[in-house]
Amino acid sequence: MRRWPPRIPVPAAVAHRRAAAGATSKATEATDDLVRQHNRSIAALLRRGRFAAARRLFDALPVRSVVTWNTLLAALSRRGDVPAARSFFDSMPVRDAVSWNTLLAAYARSPRLDHLAAARRLFDETPQRDAVTWSTLLGAYARRGLMDEAQSLFNEMPQRNTASWNTMITGFFAVGQARKAMDVFEAMPVKDSASLSAMVSGFTSNGWLDEADALLTKRLRATDMDKAVDAYSTLIAAYGQTGRVTDARRLFDMIPKAQSQHKGHKRRIFERNAVSWNSMMMCYIRTGDVCSARALFDEMPDKDLVSWNTMIAGYTQASDMEEAEKLFWEVSEPDAVTWNLMIRGFTQKGDVEHARGFFDMMPERSTITWNTMISGYEQNEDYDGTIKLFQRMLEVGERPSHHTLSSVLAACASLATLRLGAQLHQLIEKSFLPDTAISNALITMYSRCGKLTNAKAIFSQMHTQKDLVSWNALIGGYEHHGHATEALRLFEEMRRAKVVPSHITFISLLSACGNSGLVSEGRVVFHTMLHEYGLDARVEHYAALVNLIGRYGQLEDALEVIRSMPIAPDRAVWGAFLGACTAKKNEPLAQMAAKVLSEIDPESSAPYVLMHNLHAHEGRWGSASVVREDMERQGIHKHPGCSWIDMHDKVHVFISGDTSHALTHEIFSVLECFYRSCRDWS
Repeated sequence: MRRWPPRIPVPAAVAHRRAAAGATSKATEATDDLVRQHNRSIAALLRRGRFAAARRLFDALPVRSVVTWNTLLAALSRRGDVPAARSFFDSMPVRDAVSWNTLLAAYARSPRLDHLAAARRLFDETPQRDAVTWSTLLGAYARRGLMDEAQSLFNEMPQRNTASWNTMITGFFAVGQARKAMDVFEAMPVKDSASLSAMVSGFTSNGWLDEADALLTKRLRATDMDKAVDAYSTLIAAYGQTGRVTDARRLFDMIPKAQSQHKGHKRRIFERNAVSWNSMMMCYIRTGDVCSARALFDEMPDKDLVSWNTMIAGYTQASDMEEAEKLFWEVSEPDAVTWNLMIRGFTQKGDVEHARGFFDMMPERSTITWNTMISGYEQNEDYDGTIKLFQRMLEVGERPSHHTLSSVLAACASLATLRLGAQLHQLIEKSFLPDTAISNALITMYSRCGKLTNAKAIFSQMHTQKDLVSWNALIGGYEHHGHATEALRLFEEMRRAKVVPSHITFISLLSACGNSGLVSEGRVVFHTMLHEYGLDARVEHYAALVNLIGRYGQLEDALEVIRSMPIAPDRAVWGAFLGACTAKKNEPLAQMAAKVLSEIDPESSAPYVLMHNLHAHEGRWGSASVVREDMERQGIHKHPGCSWIDMHDKVHVFISGDTSHALTHEIFSVLECFYRSCRDWS
């Protein structure tokens, strides 16, 4: 039986053309597959940060698509190398809308003002502008605060999307024009949760918390918006920062709890998420209410790592390291923040040994971790531990940061290890750009080591980088070495520079005047502090003033200062007065001061030693023996004095009564690490 319609034979030429077309199509497909494979390889290299390898592969490719070019152009744009991106763009054989928008974004992100002008020129040259093109230039104007230009461009936009409106809101808030931001928000045809978050963030950054609250709870049905909970979390956090915990909790309670989802039940679009729980916990922790934070933490259905870290941070701030450690061991996968919280918490409590245990257990240590432990040693006056851990940091190849060097310089200042501090200074000059904190640490170190010329030189080189700490460090250096005139002269220079002094400034000045016998000048300094700068005198100031007046014979005046103090005098005040009485050999006042001091600090040996020395100096050995016997009967012991010197690459410590001395640590090995590190980093 014959089929219908009958088969018609194909001519040979037609069959050949069809076969050739099929072969060409297969070859094209194979080429396209190869190009796509190469594009994926370039993208993978760029994701791993291997830009040079990606560029070599790009240059070696025989065939490239516009996607290939755009991939490398985007990488140049992200690196911030705008001239290289422009040159690459100009060499492209074919460009599409992505190419133009990518280069436009590079210009828009650049902080250079001429690049903004170049962005505008490129925008005008773009053959086909889409929503991304308009939004990119609009964002560039808004980020720079050029809201007149942004408004003009916004008015020209053929189509505005929600992102464009949100950009205008954020831009107006950033320049402090909250009313205009509100006008834009009101004019928006469609508002989303991003618009709401932009408004709440803008209100809170300008201190308009009540307006943000009214927007969320009264003016809009924010609860109908998906992700509106983010705006609530922002306001909760802002309430916490200003101490308005009750308002934060009211807002938090308005957010429904997340409910388990069952088949056929639609998920609620407005409910608490981890951010809202964590924000409320942080509110409690900011005000020191760790108990309420813990109750919320225990109630939280789904905790993330931030939740655990927030609660641990609350306990570390309250110095409750027992509870913090219990929580730590419950965390399934602690991150660097978790470990660092524990290390910092123990060092702040003074338990450096326990902190070091956590440091040694850490699987991986970042520079922040090293800094936390090193500064922990320094803050707890374990300067030997500071230097040794710094040496270990260098040995394992970890590069120190500015914070590391500041801590180690502070340890050098306390140990008066000039050689080590000077080597640190050389390392900083070779491998770092000194900032204000490091310069201040260098001033302190050189001042403590007696190199005031070096300290003054660094201070002078800081120019506009000087802050209050810089002035205090050099004034303190002059005070430490008895250069009261220089300290007072620097204080006058400080006043001319319109730098407002602090309590520390006046403690140094009063001590300097006391050490040099500048009684009238010290009285003027004290009066200036109270009446010109309006600072309340603390016990340290009164102790320095009593020492200043009393040691130069004005004991009755010094006693009158103590009696007129608005705060209770402590051991420092009475100790200064007792020292002045014994120096002037006024036994009746000395006896009175010693009695008061013994009542304030029963375990102190100072009153007994000073009275013993007073009797001994007058040749009343019987009375001196009675004081010593009384001291022994009370079980009070005088701690031996000690001193140290930095000599021959070692720090030598001398203890009173010893015929030998102990070595605290080997400086030479640390310096060897410095030399190797300088070669590696230079």
